Amino acid sequence: MAQGDIETYYENGTWKNKREGTDRAFTTGGTKEEATAQGRDAARKDKVEHVIKNQDGTISEKNSYGNDPRNVPG
Repeated sequence: MAQGDIETYYENGTWKNKREGTDRAFTTGGTKEEATAQGRDAARKDKVEHVIKNQDGTISEKNSYGNDPRNVPG
């Protein structure tokens, strides 16, 4: 993940969101769906990628809301 991307993940029985490059979650609690919605909103606002993980830590989904280098016309 790039610096500032948003990650939705499960830790110690709780769904959380954090920005890449930080150690602390900016949201905690609720269901996976609620955490995903909060992470998506933050990623859209910041125009970054949102990585959503399963409880086991595997990536279930990635969405880009910003300047995705894979979509640059060339």
